Amino acid sequence: MGRPYRGNGKRASGGKRKDGGNARPRFPDGVVDAVMVNGYSTEWLGKGFDWVYPNEIVNKTGATKSGDVVSILSRDGRHLGTGVSSDGKVAVRRFRTTPGPLDEAFITEALRHAYDRRLCDDDTTAWRWVHGENDDMPGVRIDVWGSHVSIAIDHPSLQFLVPWLVKAMCSIREIETVWQNHRPEHNEDRSAPEEGVCLYGEDTPRDVIVLEHGLRYLVRPEMGLDAGLYPDMRDLRAWLRPYWKGRRVLNTFAYTGAFSVAAAANGAAKVDTVDLATTAISRCKANFSANELSLEPHGFWAEDTFSALDRFRRAGEFFDLIVLDPPSFARGPKGIWSVEKDLSRVVAGCLRVLAEGGWILVATNQGSMSPWEFQKHIQTASLKVGRRLRLIHQGSTPHDIPAALGFPESRYLKAWVLEG
Repeated sequence: MGRPYRGNGKRASGGKRKDGGNARPRFPDGVVDAVMVNGYSTEWLGKGFDWVYPNEIVNKTGATKSGDVVSILSRDGRHLGTGVSSDGKVAVRRFRTTPGPLDEAFITEALRHAYDRRLCDDDTTAWRWVHGENDDMPGVRIDVWGSHVSIAIDHPSLQFLVPWLVKAMCSIREIETVWQNHRPEHNEDRSAPEEGVCLYGEDTPRDVIVLEHGLRYLVRPEMGLDAGLYPDMRDLRAWLRPYWKGRRVLNTFAYTGAFSVAAAANGAAKVDTVDLATTAISRCKANFSANELSLEPHGFWAEDTFSALDRFRRAGEFFDLIVLDPPSFARGPKGIWSVEKDLSRVVAGCLRVLAEGGWILVATNQGSMSPWEFQKHIQTASLKVGRRLRLIHQGSTPHDIPAALGFPESRYLKAWVLEG
């Protein structure tokens, strides 16, 4: 995810000073372990944005280092909250807006509040327990995979929280294993995910079956954010359930084929699944088998999406429903893929094989792409191919992936179903 946007603009990491001077301000007597921020940061913290950028800090006490718990003060000495100092692109992540410790008791309470906000029934056992800033725990993501849990943190400065998180989770619900995957979510190179470390339970990585609206998916909790299923698309898959029947479906950039399984299980006539990674296609087939779905007459293609689209076009094949949910960034045989650069091109390729009156789902989780930019990419492709499109449905994240109003970046998902 990129930086948050407001309308067609973006949240800058600093901005013009609003503190009215260049002299370094002094801390009130007795203040220790603190940072002081400029007027721009004070304004954004007041709006509920819990990040402080490095160039927004105008003073700090002593030798504040990455991983220290610090008080955040305005230039005039007002207390703005308590957070964790970092040496990354975010200088401080604020965990509480009031004075007080950031300790095991605080983390346990925050984790319980986040748990109480979730309501997943027995036919869905894969969901997100903590969604970072949106659950007042910036930089922390916790996903539940049945009786297994994975933790991901955005920066090593937050590592001291992990033992408290594990202890608190095990006190709240029954857990078999807890894993931590060390690839930060904001790392754009997703081509080589790192296997996680077992923090609790039996250190034996294995496939785990989870449910999403009653369908079975094989996931690997030790891979964290790359476990094999993206719960943020759950509600969209549910919305599409009545519309798969009898349709020929193409699922591009398919990963482990969650949309393919949902389509086949709900009566699609034929589903073609395309992903560059042979391992992804193998896992898609395993998901079909887990749901007792025949691999016939469906197609499974370990192939570059652009190559597959061109092959289908030359063969005169058309699809009633196309799923296009590409990664934000990837490396392939034809170079580097970037959704901000290439989205309109791949939408155009899909429209060339979309049957008259067919539907296309276009989605991206690139937070730095505003809804206006997303629409522009789709409209550019529409005009290029000469296919008029109408918006049928706008998808959103499910309730376990909430969006804090003070953190615009959390509204990262753009997912449109269009008729063409």
